[in-house]
This record gives sequence, C-alpha cells and structure tokens, in this order.
Amino acid sequence: MNLDDRPDAQGPVVATATAARRIDPRVHIGHVHLRTADIDRIRAFYVDVLGFDVVAEARGVPGWGTTGDLLFLSAGGYHHHLGFNTWKSAGGGPTPDGVAGLHHVALNYPTRAALGDAVRRLRAADWPLRQVTDHGTHLAIYVTDPDGNDLELVFDRPFDVWPRDAAGHVKMAMDGGIDLDALVAEAAAAD
Repeated sequence: MNLDDRPDAQGPVVATATAARRIDPRVHIGHVHLRTADIDRIRAFYVDVLGFDVVAEARGVPGWGTTGDLLFLSAGGYHHHLGFNTWKSAGGGPTPDGVAGLHHVALNYPTRAALGDAVRRLRAADWPLRQVTDHGTHLAIYVTDPDGNDLELVFDRPFDVWPRDAAGHVKMAMDGGIDLDALVAEAAAAD
C-alpha cells in the first residue's frame, strides 16, 4: 500500500524525535471503543445529531465479565469507527478531571463544508460548543458528548499550507478564531 493512498495520509511530517525501532508507517487508528452509561442517549447524539450510521446494536451482550449493551457506528461503511458499550459503565458518570485517560477523539471531516454541516447540526440541537480554534493545520470544534467524552470535530488543511518553523516542524496555533457563520454558509451552499 502506498502511504499516499491512505485516507488519513497528509504528507511526511518532520518528526521532532523518532523511535529506535519505528512502527510500520501504515498503522492508523481503525476505531475507538468507549464506555457509555446509556446506549440510547449516546445513540441520539451520534446518530440523530452528528449523522453516523448504526452498523450494529445489541442489548444484554456478554463482555468483560459482565453483560451490557453495545452500539457500533460508522461513517461511510467501515465496520465501525466508534464503538460504545455499557459493560461495567451502565448508569455511571463521566470520567472525572484529575485522572489519566482519553483526552478526546478527533473526527476528521473531508471538507470545510462538511465541518460546517456538523456545526449546523449542533446548533439545531442547541448543543454547546466547548471551544472553537483554528490551529493553523486544521480547524477544530470541540464538544462534549452526553457521557462527558470530548470530541474534536476537525477539517485538516492541505498539508502543503501547514505552518512550519525554519526546521520544517509543524507549528500549530492554539488560539486562532473561526468564523462559524461562514462555515455554516459553506455547508448550506454545498446542499
């Protein structure tokens, strides 16, 4: 497989450090599986608001020494991009601050208009946006799902326009603004 043929390939980022024994460069994140307190509540957000397809949904499934519900979601037909289960988490609260664990999951949108559509959907659902940032390399809309999992909804700029320092390392911004109304207008124009 040519690296450029991968859907998540952006280009050869100049690493600031490399492992002595490097991982195969074709490795990529296939899916993320998260614990949830309530399958129906999480389904309402990811399917009804964000628009993911349900690939599998089951109740009372054995797993991890218990039984629970599961939901597998996809964008575009992959076996699942996001998995959710209630094994050991049914009715539980979100992971509290001050503990180690997952910071956020990034969902990459293929165009600015597609990211604008996500903003439009979130606005229609009156869903709060936690943070809106132009990182230079990408536009990022941060939200929190019903279980307290943080998501970064992203549009990556083309690799050749990413800001870099003199050594060629990616130089991200942390506080650039985004015109959300312009993004939503792009989504409307693409309809």
